[in-house]
Amino acid sequence: MAGEIEGARERTRDIDTGAQLLSGQLGKTVQRLRKAYNLSLSELAEQSGVAKSIISQIERNETNPTLATIWRLSQALDVSIDRVLASDTDEPFIEKISRPDTPFLVSDDGRMRLAIIGWIKTVEWLQWYDVHSEPGGVLDSDAHQRGSVESLSVTEGAFEVDVAGAVQEVRAGESLRYRCDRPHTIRAIGEGPSRAIMVCILKAAVMD
Repeated sequence: MAGEIEGARERTRDIDTGAQLLSGQLGKTVQRLRKAYNLSLSELAEQSGVAKSIISQIERNETNPTLATIWRLSQALDVSIDRVLASDTDEPFIEKISRPDTPFLVSDDGRMRLAIIGWIKTVEWLQWYDVHSEPGGVLDSDAHQRGSVESLSVTEGAFEVDVAGAVQEVRAGESLRYRCDRPHTIRAIGEGPSRAIMVCILKAAVMD
C-alpha cells in the first residue's frame, strides 16, 4: 500500500512538472507571437476573449491554462495549437499555399487575372497580387483610402498605368509606384502576355 501511495505521488509530481514546463513554453510563445503582431495585452484579450490578466499570467508562467484558453489564443494569433505548444521558441513561421488554393480576381474584360498571394491577415493595410494579362487586358480600379500607394513591378511584357489622367508606361525589369487613392487603370500594352507583381499599401501616408 505504501508503495502504491508513493508511486501515485511520483506520478503527480511528474504531471505537475510537465504542466510547469508546458506553461513556460506557452508563455514564451504567446508573448513572442503577440509582439510579432504588434499587439498589446488588451488587444489580444479583445481578439481572443481571454482576460488580459490571464494572458499576463500565462506570459509570466504563473498559471496553467485550459485547452479552451489555448485554443482561443491560437485562433487570435492565427496559428495552430501545435505551434503555440511547440517547445522550440525559435521555430520559424512557415505556411505553404498550393496553386489551386490561391484565390484570384479577374478584370471585367476577362483578360487580366490577379492571383491573391498576400496574407489575408494584412488585407486591410497591405495587399499583393501576381498579375497575368493577355495583350490589351484592362483593369479599372476605384480610389482606395487617402494616402494609399501602389507598386507595379513588371517581370514580363509591359503595362500602362493611368492615374487620373497621368499616364506612365512600365516594362519588364522596371517598377512603378503611384498613389492609388484616386481612380486608376492598368493596361497590358505588350505584344504578348504581360506579368507583374502588384503591391498596394493602404493608408501609407498622408499625401497632398
